Amino acid sequence: MSKFLAFLKPVLKFVPEVQKPARMVPFRSKLLWTFATLSLFLLYSRIPLVGLGTAKGSDPFYWMRAIMASNRGTLMELGISPILTSGMIMQLLQGTGIIKIDMGNKSERALFNSAQKLMGLLFTVFQAVAYVLSGVYGPFRELGFFTAFLITLQLSMSGFCITLLDELLQKGYGLGSGISIFIATNTCENIVWQCFSPNTYNFGRGTEFEGCLIALVHLLITRADKGQALVEAFTRQNLPNVGSFLSTIIVFILVVYFQGVRVEISLSSKQARNYQGSYPIKLFYTSNTPIILQSSLMSLVGFISQMLYNAFPKNFIVNLIGRWVKSEYSSQPQPESGLVYYITQPSSFSEIAQDPLHFIIYLVFTVVVSGFFSKMWVGVSGSSAKDVAQQLKSQGMQIKGHRDENMVHELNRYIPIAASFGGMCIGLFTIVADLLGCMGSGTGILLAVTTVYDLFETIIKESAETGLFNF
Repeated sequence: MSKFLAFLKPVLKFVPEVQKPARMVPFRSKLLWTFATLSLFLLYSRIPLVGLGTAKGSDPFYWMRAIMASNRGTLMELGISPILTSGMIMQLLQGTGIIKIDMGNKSERALFNSAQKLMGLLFTVFQAVAYVLSGVYGPFRELGFFTAFLITLQLSMSGFCITLLDELLQKGYGLGSGISIFIATNTCENIVWQCFSPNTYNFGRGTEFEGCLIALVHLLITRADKGQALVEAFTRQNLPNVGSFLSTIIVFILVVYFQGVRVEISLSSKQARNYQGSYPIKLFYTSNTPIILQSSLMSLVGFISQMLYNAFPKNFIVNLIGRWVKSEYSSQPQPESGLVYYITQPSSFSEIAQDPLHFIIYLVFTVVVSGFFSKMWVGVSGSSAKDVAQQLKSQGMQIKGHRDENMVHELNRYIPIAASFGGMCIGLFTIVADLLGCMGSGTGILLAVTTVYDLFETIIKESAETGLFNF
């Protein structure tokens, strides 16, 4: 056991924990638990923070919302960022050997998970305090001590609840990972809202519905020129349009198709001679991890650049990092020049035509960084060829036609390539989705599709093992 975990052991026994189920949870019950967890998540996303007025002006964390599964001014302001941050830090520490732990040892693995949860809870409190003190909800003096404390308490408690809900799913009461499901749910909720929102606006063309499908019906009914009504419904600029909806469906289908691309490695059992199995290596070997890491990096750089520019708008170094201006179509500032400008996606094809160098740099940066993060994550997450070979050996399995000592070499023919190329493909899909104007952003769509696909596979597997109608 590492000194770090030994030092924390007396404290970890006070960390709240969801006990593992004493017996196998039936599939139907898992569906109910998952549904209840998502219902609570959506409820938290709609309950406004007590003591906070209506949020006005630009959102300093706008770039992070898709991967944080957060909603501004609500109990889900922090989203899953504390869980995500603590999980990645602990994985990196363990993968790089700074924290040495035997994941095959049940007690050490339990301590590691408790330490990760403790770090997540501490990050929750730290971020809640940082949000209040940094002026996200207004100057601290205007808020007052009591209001500031009340907001911090609400953010901390909701963060604790989300941590426990995530653990509830991971312990086997529900399906999948809470983090991925919360991100997917947040993205899907935004897509549904953009399709069916009843809110109305007037941008000089008369009253328009925000929801693109409702707007399509409304325009066809109220406009005499049906052709012009269709063109407007498919191409309107300031509100969601039907073209974006169709683009979202196309990208969804493409990602689902590529999710199924895999190489099946034939396995045989050392104990049962007639047993035949396989180990699938997917093209998207690291799932949605590379896009989460890449988006986190870009969001963090954009956030820091925006804060620095607001504080020091005339500083030469700050302007080299990024110069920000107010957008004509959004309340969110947009980078106009500097490093951040070149690693941020162009907003339209016309912008690409005006500055093709911007698009080329952004394309290369996104694809290369996604591939790099994907390959790096294989090494620190316990999914490298060496780790997989050890898992197969512990299960009494071997690659058909190869000796045990050749397993790592054989797996290395596929896993590093799948990780790098798969990560690059995910980065490319993100770019395509953004350029096509998909709802929920390219990052959100990729995260949602990969999560829904993995959840679908889990449901098929669970229903076959436990039975759909058994309680």
